[in-house]
Amino acid sequence: MKHVLLAYYSHAGHTSRIARTIAKTIEEAGHKCEMVEMMEIVREGIDWDQYDTVIVGTPIVYGTYNKIVWEFCSAFKDKLDALPNSFFNVTVVARSPEKATPFGNRYLQKFIRRSAWKPKDLKCFAGKVDYPNWNWFETLMIQIIMRMTDGPTDRTQSVDFTDYEDVKRYALHCLTLGEPLQEIGDIRID
Repeated sequence: MKHVLLAYYSHAGHTSRIARTIAKTIEEAGHKCEMVEMMEIVREGIDWDQYDTVIVGTPIVYGTYNKIVWEFCSAFKDKLDALPNSFFNVTVVARSPEKATPFGNRYLQKFIRRSAWKPKDLKCFAGKVDYPNWNWFETLMIQIIMRMTDGPTDRTQSVDFTDYEDVKRYALHCLTLGEPLQEIGDIRID
């Protein structure tokens, strides 16, 4: 049985929902998963020795990562590197297939260039446009971005672009991180 640390930051709750889906999937597969906010880990610390895998997740808000994400990755680079690990981001631009891949997602590429920690595994999830729950400024800013990218602009709508089946597949994939490759005849597979 694996014990997974899921360290996350959530701006408005959607990344937290994705993290809960990951944690539930891992637990339903017979493993342990502890969700802990990055801020808590940075301020209060954590017993890293109890975990054998770590997943880190964060949203992109107005094209940037929150400063706590940078602080977390810098402060715990060695701890993260010592474990099988994966990093995921959540962004509405990932609603298009070409921007939903690690290589096609410019925010993920920016993270890899700037971060002290270089994740071993990467994933992008499409986020949520949640106009009814945003303040006027957030609504206006996202509407501008959505107009430029042919996305939804109706202030009365909330549109969740996240593929939760993909989230569940990712959770199960993370359970295989650090496992040796299996050999079938002359073919090696992950």
